[in-house]
Amino acid sequence: MTTQNLVFAFVAAAVIGAFGYGAYRAGMNRGMQMSDVATPTATRSGTGAQKPGDVDPATGKKVLYWHDPMVPGQKFDKPGKSPFMDMQLVPMYADGGNDEGTVAISSRVQQNLGVRVAEVKLGSLTSTVEAVGSVAYNDRDVAVVQARSNGFLERLYVRAPLDPVRKGQPLAELYVPEWVAAQEEYLTAKRISAQSTARSLAGLDEGARQRMRLAGMNDAQIAAVEASGKVQTRVTITAPIGGVVGEINAREGMTVMAGAPLFRLNGLSTVWVNAELPETLAAQVRPGNPVEARTPALPGAVFNGKVSAIVPEVNAATRTIKARIELANPQGQLVPGMFATVNFTPQARKEVLLVPSEAVIQTGKRSVVVVAQGDGKFASVDVELGLESNGQTEIRKGLQAGQKVVVSGQFLVDSEANLKAAASRMDAMPASDAAGAGNASTKTHRGEGKVESIGKEEITISHSPIATLQWGPMTMGFKLPATGVPKGISVGDTVAFEIRQTKEGAFEITSIAPGPAKTAPPIGGASKGPITNPPEGTTAGSKP
Repeated sequence: MTTQNLVFAFVAAAVIGAFGYGAYRAGMNRGMQMSDVATPTATRSGTGAQKPGDVDPATGKKVLYWHDPMVPGQKFDKPGKSPFMDMQLVPMYADGGNDEGTVAISSRVQQNLGVRVAEVKLGSLTSTVEAVGSVAYNDRDVAVVQARSNGFLERLYVRAPLDPVRKGQPLAELYVPEWVAAQEEYLTAKRISAQSTARSLAGLDEGARQRMRLAGMNDAQIAAVEASGKVQTRVTITAPIGGVVGEINAREGMTVMAGAPLFRLNGLSTVWVNAELPETLAAQVRPGNPVEARTPALPGAVFNGKVSAIVPEVNAATRTIKARIELANPQGQLVPGMFATVNFTPQARKEVLLVPSEAVIQTGKRSVVVVAQGDGKFASVDVELGLESNGQTEIRKGLQAGQKVVVSGQFLVDSEANLKAAASRMDAMPASDAAGAGNASTKTHRGEGKVESIGKEEITISHSPIATLQWGPMTMGFKLPATGVPKGISVGDTVAFEIRQTKEGAFEITSIAPGPAKTAPPIGGASKGPITNPPEGTTAGSKP
């Protein structure tokens, strides 16, 4: 090759390169102009001319926010270009047409579904807490009988634990030698004092009476000695309260020391019920709260009482706290060991938001109610629940007084709203997120545009709007399949093409053909649309 031929070839390559670059820039400018024409000025400026809550002049609808259909989870508070794709943000309106979670139902369909609504009201919620416990002795109604002096136990009237006793009933008989000497001294002093007129002997009997008290005799026993005028060699110990013998430490013939406990008596006029409360309900019960108790052993009998104390200890195994209830037991029907069911009446709470319990949908992780918005529109709302009692549930967050909630048929309405929201998300979500949700990545989308450049793995096209993807006019690159571009397609050509989204989230060409009048032959696989003859000199799936 001569030097002249080399110079000619170099000049020709430079001219071709300049022409290609000029065509590319012209296509880019044309694509941007098409995008600007299709986009309203307020949206195109992105300067904050509109804000959430404004009415879109093009549609007359109230704008909630703007978003990129390719990334639907990201919301923007003003219009402009998407930071993710070369396209303008799309407004979302508040008319229910594209508001996720909202569904419109005609009055006829509402009647067929049996939809009923109730108003969210303010009220006080008095809950009833129920617990199970067992009857036990009242440890505050206990009497211990002791020996007041040294002596000998000659006779027992009560011989076994749990024997019932009455107040004043004899329990044992003691012989107390120390009392004999004190009583004889007292009787002698009393006779001398009565017979003598000397003032020095006037208080002799009073000193002897004091010595009997020091020996352990009470006033009743001293009075018996004075009335009879005889020495009382034996003393009878009686029960100070009625109940049962809880413990007995005395036997006939044994020597008794002063202060030794002989009997422990448990009263039955009142008993305790030790009820186990879940620690989550412990805050609702306070000492002094009235209670009602019932036991299977006495059907129909109701015992009234009050909470005596809340034991400050949580059972680590059962996560319960013990409430001690004191019940009146005048007839002694309740005995230790019986099971009892206790109904607590907590103190009245302040006014809270209340809805019928049947209006709440429990999904496991969420609590949802369906709110009637009027004009046949319904929306699912997440709420935070409080206490529940008598068919009413407290709403701590999510609702306001005066709103209407669905109490019948809400499961069908909520399912319809969820299906609508899911369909809206599926239409715009990336294929990588839609894996397993109906094989969404196989869906193809059709478009028309101009080829700006062709690379080894990518083709750049300035395309018109693609409605199925909610894309506006823009210039972007698409991945080529392994078979490449068919012959006859070059930079600057107008083409009709089909694309689909890969698992990685990128879009690849599935078919492409010259001119918008032709449908695209497939490249590297079958297309869902009709297939026409490929361009002359090429076959479907052929390499350039």
